[in-house]
Parts: sequence; structure tokens; C-alpha cells
Amino acid sequence: MEQVVQQDTTLGLPSFKTHPMREAVLGEVHARPFRPLTAPRILLLYAFTTNSEEAAEDFDWFTEFCASQGAPGPRPSARYHTLAFAGGTLSWERHAEFITYLWDGRSESEEPFGPLPTNHPFGKAFRAPGKMLVGSRLELLSSNIKDDWRRHYDPASLTVFKIQQGAALAATDFRPDGDGMTRYLVLNDSMSPIQCGAAVQRLLEIETYRSLALLGFFEATRLQPEMGAYERELAELTVRMQNNEGLDANRELLDQLSRLAASSEASAAASSFRFGASRAYYEIVNARLRSLDEGSLSGDLSMSAFLGRRLAPAMRTCQAIEDRQAMLSRKLARATTLLRTRVDVDLEQQNRSLLQSMNRRARLQLRLQQTVEGLSVAAVSYYVVGLFSYLAKAAQETGLPVPNPGITTGLAVPVVVAGIWLTVRKIRKRHKESDDGPDM
Repeated sequence: MEQVVQQDTTLGLPSFKTHPMREAVLGEVHARPFRPLTAPRILLLYAFTTNSEEAAEDFDWFTEFCASQGAPGPRPSARYHTLAFAGGTLSWERHAEFITYLWDGRSESEEPFGPLPTNHPFGKAFRAPGKMLVGSRLELLSSNIKDDWRRHYDPASLTVFKIQQGAALAATDFRPDGDGMTRYLVLNDSMSPIQCGAAVQRLLEIETYRSLALLGFFEATRLQPEMGAYERELAELTVRMQNNEGLDANRELLDQLSRLAASSEASAAASSFRFGASRAYYEIVNARLRSLDEGSLSGDLSMSAFLGRRLAPAMRTCQAIEDRQAMLSRKLARATTLLRTRVDVDLEQQNRSLLQSMNRRARLQLRLQQTVEGLSVAAVSYYVVGLFSYLAKAAQETGLPVPNPGITTGLAVPVVVAGIWLTVRKIRKRHKESDDGPDM
């Protein structure tokens, strides 16, 4: 096909027909930019799990909310939109199975975790699109604060670490406060506003994606008793396979194996998305941890170490359940194939016996048919000869020159029998050719 080329007289370069997805591809890399942040700053993040219907309703609500603020709403295909709100920025983001709302604004206090700003958007007028999974409060402050910020955290799970090659300090204990928000604190020493924005966004993404990744762990925990029951039933059925004999018994066992395989495959199909999503979220968490340039502090637990001790085993549990599902599927397939082979062999043996019986019956029928044909020849010949005798007698009485009717009838017997026998043989041969069919 010929490309339509239009000369751009302004730049001196041709203008080509563009791909319909080019604008979306170019815009995707700019969809979630790092916003410059300076201390003191407070960020509130909520993530809600949604289905397609809830996501559509939330899109309509957020569009109306933007209009009420005198600002344009998101485009129908948009997955990210920002809105200036209450001296800060409200960011809406739509994902495959969740929606996030993030608001950042100036903090009213120079000390960590004071009263929340009264103008934040998550008040009574806010409409939650679904069930909240993530609620996080992050405060960006200067490193020269005087407050003993450690008192706001549980020392048993407190993680303190350096980020951006020691340019700032970050801390969290992953525990919800009185408002149900996990608390993050970033004490900036020498990060630029862009670096602050990048570090804060990565920390909030870690909080979001580690929570989503752990959903797979609870799915794996729920499936463990079910998987154990499937494996025990398979073991019982394979033991029965060793002792089963007979076509009916093997068929019943095959039905049970097929039902077990169907249940196992349905369970694996229902959980495959959750496990796949958990793997993807876990990889994002690890990528964000690497991008933080995390450094440890003497006497404190780093975020990587904390998550490595808790998140990694959970992901291994998910992988173990997936492996058990795959192994169970393979074992069921092998057992079903073996049992189906036995059923096929039993069917072949049964069919062979049936064919042998049919062959014997066919031979008997052939012999009976030959006997009947012999009797038929004799019977038909008898009636034909009788008719010939009557004709001979009638011809003699009418004065025709016919020899003795008895002698004439006797001479006609072998001729009639031979003729009848040849006729019957010809008819049988024609029927046999019709049954055999034409040669291919």
C-alpha cells in the first residue's frame, strides 16, 4: 500500500499517517510523572479494590467531582488524572483491579503526625469506589526536626533506612494508626524537590503493591486444605486402580478421576489470576526497593530486610501452591490416561469376544442359508416338474404329438433342477456383489 505523505512546509519534514495507538503510547511514559515536593508536606493515599462495574461508577463520580471544582474531568480512556484541590493536588488513578486516590498538600505542622489538615478531600463528601485495601499517610519533613519521631512507631516492627544514597531518612512500622493509616516518615536532608517526589511515590507504591501482593498469600492459605483433600483422594483412587478389575469397575473409577480433575482444574483456574497478579506486584515492590538506593542504619532494620522476612515467604507459599496445582494436574492426567487405556483394552477384549460370537453366528446362518437354498431348489423343482407333468398330460389329451407324459416328466426333472439351481446361484452371487460393494 502506498503511504500518504504530506509535506510540512514549517519543519521541512513529511507528515505520515500515524498508528492509532501512537498518542496513547507516547502519553503512557508521561502518565505518572514525579511531582516536585518540598517539606513540610503531607500525602494521603487510599487504594480501593474494584470490579468493572464499580470502576465505571467511580469514573462517573470523579468526572462530576472535577466539574464541581470547575476543572475538566478525565478522558474516557484515561487511567490517570490530577486535580488541584485545597491548596494541593488530588490524583486519581485507575488500575486493573483497584483505584487509588492520592492527595498531597502543605502540612500544618513542622512536627510529624500531628492533626490532619482540615481541607483534605477524604471527608463525608468523598465516595469510596470499593473496599479499601490500602490507607497510608506519608509526611515529608526536614531532617532537623526536634521531635522524637520514633515514639510514633512500634519498635518491634520499626524499619529505618536511608534512601537516595543517604540524602534522606525514611521510617515506617507498617501498622495502622487510629485513622487506619500506615505511617511513613521521610526526613529530607539534601534531596531536590524532584528527588523528593520520586522517593515519596516509590515508597507509596511499595505500600500499595506489597498489600496487593499479599492477597495471593491468603488465597494460597485458603486453598491448602482443598489441595490436601484433592491429593488424598487421588492417592485413594490410584490404590483402587491397582486392585480394580472389569470394565464396569474401571469405568466407575474413570468417572471419579474425571470429576476430581474437573474440580482441580476449576480451582486452579479460579486462583491463577490472583497468583499471577501477586507475582507481578512482588516484582514491582522489588523494583521500587532497588530504585530507592536503600542504605541500612546500624541497629535498625531496613525495609528490604523487613519485607524479605515477611513478603518473600508469602510469595514462596503462593508459588508452592501453584506448583502443587500443576503437579496434581499432571498426576491426574497420567492416572486418567492409564485408566482410560485399561478401559480401552477391556473394550477391545469385549469387542473381540463379540466379533467372535458374531462370526460364529454368521457361519451358522451361512450353513442354514445353504441348507435352506438346497431345500428351496428341491421344493421349487418339485413344483415346476409337477406343472410340467400337467402340461404334458393336457397336451396328450388334446391330440398333440407328445410322448408318454410320465417319461417326458422324468426327462424334464434333471433339466428343471439344473435350471433352478443355476438361477438360485446367480441370484446369490448378485446379492454377494451388492453386499461387498464396488472396488475402490
